[in-house]
Amino acid sequence: MDKEWYFDNKGLRIDGRKADELRPIKIAAGVIERADGSSYVEWGNNKVIAAVYGPREMLPKHMANPYGATIRYTYRMAPFSVSEHKNPKPGRREIEISKVSAEALSASVFLEEFPNTAIDVFVTILDANAGTRIAALTAASVALADAGIPMKDLVAGTAVGRIDGKLVVDLNKHEEDAPDAVDMAVAMLPNSEEVVLLQMDGVFSEDEFNKAMALAKESCKKVKALQEQALKNRYTEEFV
Repeated sequence: MDKEWYFDNKGLRIDGRKADELRPIKIAAGVIERADGSSYVEWGNNKVIAAVYGPREMLPKHMANPYGATIRYTYRMAPFSVSEHKNPKPGRREIEISKVSAEALSASVFLEEFPNTAIDVFVTILDANAGTRIAALTAASVALADAGIPMKDLVAGTAVGRIDGKLVVDLNKHEEDAPDAVDMAVAMLPNSEEVVLLQMDGVFSEDEFNKAMALAKESCKKVKALQEQALKNRYTEEFV
């Protein structure tokens, strides 16, 4: 059996990208008429839709926070989003991603402006191909801004990792399955470079980690520029 390959003789990856190059990203804001805010993201072969409702009264009331709003984030993968039909019941992975993503978004919003309220964020993965949690956060952050909720900064993210001994940005499914693959999801507030989500599958050396974080920071700034452009295009009815 031939050995799997991840780089060609020019140093390009199997999909033609350079090591520090993101997959193609398209973002549109305001795609759901009856939501307070919404967005649609295509990131490589990932397709994600997000809707925001609120701030609105927190129910049940005993869960209300008198000092600020509570972000309730629901991440779900559609049963048809993967090659094998997925059980529509949320699994442990979806519950875990919902929790950490809510915490990431909470760091970006001025929650103290809306005591005793809930901000509900619903994200559905329509088509999945590696990096869905970051694509979902990207969509959710744009939807929050589209809803007019005061924010310190947009949450922008990417994955960085190692394949075949080399550091790369934004791993696709083929790369995630490499024998020596390390996959690290990073989300931050690009203005301050505050990291609001960091999850890693695999092990980096200290030097690799530092270099990977530098790659992540640059990539997050590129993602934020696309998010901002999508929000501007909201008012010119363009799709980038």
